[in-house]
Amino acid sequence: MTDGHLDVVGIGNAIVDVLAQADDGFLSKHDLPKGGMTLIDENQAEALYGKMGPGVECSGGSAANTVAGVAALGGRAGFVGKVRDDQLGTVFAHDLRALGVEFDTLPADDGASTARCLVLVTPDAQRTMSTYLGACVSLGPDDVDDRQVARAQVTYLEGYLWDPAQAKQAFRKAMTVAHDAGRKVALSLSDPFCVDRYREEFVELAEHQVDILFANEAEITSLYQAADFDEALQHVRGHCEIAVLTRGDKGSVVVSGDELHVIDPEPLSNLVDTTGAGDLFAAGFLAGLTQGRDLHDCGRMGSIAAAEVISHFGARPEADLKALMADKLGS
Repeated sequence: MTDGHLDVVGIGNAIVDVLAQADDGFLSKHDLPKGGMTLIDENQAEALYGKMGPGVECSGGSAANTVAGVAALGGRAGFVGKVRDDQLGTVFAHDLRALGVEFDTLPADDGASTARCLVLVTPDAQRTMSTYLGACVSLGPDDVDDRQVARAQVTYLEGYLWDPAQAKQAFRKAMTVAHDAGRKVALSLSDPFCVDRYREEFVELAEHQVDILFANEAEITSLYQAADFDEALQHVRGHCEIAVLTRGDKGSVVVSGDELHVIDPEPLSNLVDTTGAGDLFAAGFLAGLTQGRDLHDCGRMGSIAAAEVISHFGARPEADLKALMADKLGS
């Protein structure tokens, strides 16, 4: 375990992404809901992988993408996630550590193989994900190091990992440790399908356990079963300390009590692949927050980081994000 403080520690699915281009017909043929995430088993993963076109393989996972973005912005980041002691697990760990992210979770020595996410990107840049969770589901409370969580200003939790019972216990342990240490807890709702499955639990978390909530328009509207975004906004502003709500090409809204910031989307010359947009928005926002910036600048940093990642293939930044922020924000 490394000494010293961390800005953000993320807890989530440790996944290797396989990205390939596809058309709407391919999605329909294989019954894949466009823009969504479908959980599949290992046999389905192998079958779909065999039918995909040429792809790019890289380490991914929502929270892992976020902490990678925090590190790219000069922050000190850690990650907790489960891989198997196989080739993909080794690749995942090496990639994350090479970015400067502290990753000390012990790999599983038996059971399911390292997880993978098959990402199909259509010509309109929408991404449709089919995820084999593999070793991810074996993450448990023993994998959460109290000292690591207590060292982090923010513990960032990925809603996708709320499915397995023992991972849920790991989340609850991390939230308790963080709050006992006077730290903040952030949660990403991850996907409308996650919200549909765990609405009551997520509402309880937003109201009592989560300090910073990340959601897109579909997720926050579903969470409160609201008629529209404005109604959902009024619900959430009375629950958690900070709500960070993204709205695609409408920009984003950051609300904290009576404070509300509407942030325009960052100008974009080339939309290629929306994979990782929400993950990198969270990275920019959390990097700004842990640097002591005001909420409006945090939202701007989120927008800038998201715009960079959707301008190319893949969910990790390619440009120098620190230089980009300095250019856009003047500091």
